Amino acid sequence: MTTEQLYEELNYVNHSREKRLYYADLVIDNPDLIPKLLDILFMVDDKVSCRAAWVFEFMCGENLEAAIPYLDTFTENFGKVHLDSAVRPVAKVCEYLIKAFYSKTDNKIKTALKPIHKERIIEACFDYMINDEKIAPKAYAMNTLYLLGQDYDWIHPELALILERDYQMQSSGFKARARHILRKIKP
Repeated sequence: MTTEQLYEELNYVNHSREKRLYYADLVIDNPDLIPKLLDILFMVDDKVSCRAAWVFEFMCGENLEAAIPYLDTFTENFGKVHLDSAVRPVAKVCEYLIKAFYSKTDNKIKTALKPIHKERIIEACFDYMINDEKIAPKAYAMNTLYLLGQDYDWIHPELALILERDYQMQSSGFKARARHILRKIKP
């Protein structure tokens, strides 16, 4: 399947779990489609990029290790994603990667995720926290940053500062997650 054909196929992806899973499985079964999917995902001004982001998120949810050969491409480009419905799945993939990295069970992400990848994720997550993003990317970002704070001692104080500063102006969902993270940071 060419990039153009995949682009056309992505027009059939909708919000339903069934469709996202169908296309995620298609990509997992045909790994040669992953770079094409990422090419479409990083057409950041195109609405179809959001559908590519949904499929990529589901693919990572099903088989995160399939993304390993593309960690450079993903982490170099995901910061450019700006459409709300593409930012959420991209932030979720970052959370998947960092959760796998800090997981107690052995996995290939632990050796594949390099410091440069983590630094790019940190930068993007702080951008999500300080920019006018919806609650979901902020929630994924705070969890991701909390985990990364285990290796980067400057993250927790910065994260706590942002959470405390923005607390009053945010939604109840943000406040609930922020309280949870702050309790972990400041016992």
